[in-house]
Amino acid sequence: MAASYYYSILLASLLFIATTCSANFYNDFAITWGDGRANILNNGDDLTLSLDKASGSGFQSKNEYLFGKIDMQLKLVPGNSAGTVTAYYLSSQGPTHDEIDFEFLGNVSSQPYTLHTNVFAQGKGNREQQFHLWFDPTKDFHTYSILWNPQRIVFSVDGIPIREFKNMESQGVSFPKSQPMRIYSSLWNADDWATQGGRVKTDWTQAPFTASYRKFNADACIWAAGSSSCGSVSTPSTSSSWLNQDLDTTSMERMKWVQKNYMIYNYCADIQRFPQGLPTECAPTS
Repeated sequence: MAASYYYSILLASLLFIATTCSANFYNDFAITWGDGRANILNNGDDLTLSLDKASGSGFQSKNEYLFGKIDMQLKLVPGNSAGTVTAYYLSSQGPTHDEIDFEFLGNVSSQPYTLHTNVFAQGKGNREQQFHLWFDPTKDFHTYSILWNPQRIVFSVDGIPIREFKNMESQGVSFPKSQPMRIYSSLWNADDWATQGGRVKTDWTQAPFTASYRKFNADACIWAAGSSSCGSVSTPSTSSSWLNQDLDTTSMERMKWVQKNYMIYNYCADIQRFPQGLPTECAPTS
């Protein structure tokens, strides 16, 4: 990859971080578990989750959303984070729930985190893509974003798309579009599978493990009392461009760059897992 192109990626990341707006964690979220291990700090500007051998911790949004552009800045557990998982995701409830996942799988010191993504629709997931990152996510805050509109879901890091999941209902593929979802985040121990397939366990002498959050922003349709603040999807009452946003040529090139250089697992390339044929959404499109 040419140095000039990499520079454009870095510049876009810095500009995105600089322009992301912040909200107040007291107003937008509720701590749901952890017995004091989750804390809202600095008058609501910051939030931390901690994990020790007794318990992890978590929080959820007070609002439910049906489509939106969600941004959050995270700084992940530093040092030896093996066995820990920091999850940040959207989810509805019930056995046929929808879900859009970022999960950050810790690793031993100096080894890269694994960024695990997944999409559930009508209770069906198994759509994992995993990445390493082009920076150390423990050294500073970085912005992790989910664009969710009726046409597509786009996962982005510092404004750079890393994954797109398109609405292919016309071909029989379920797509999250009718169940409002809350935002959730948790820090928990998953050393039975999270790091190198469970071969590396959590070193509790390093506890407590702490992840930090700031600058949440939701340009989104709030769901309340059975209706959306945006009106109907077909005739929305909002002018937000994200409702019909797609990936332009530059964004597509950036996503291809990430997937070529940093993707480490793609369910759409796992022939052994799907011996009867890859899922429908994995077919190449023109």
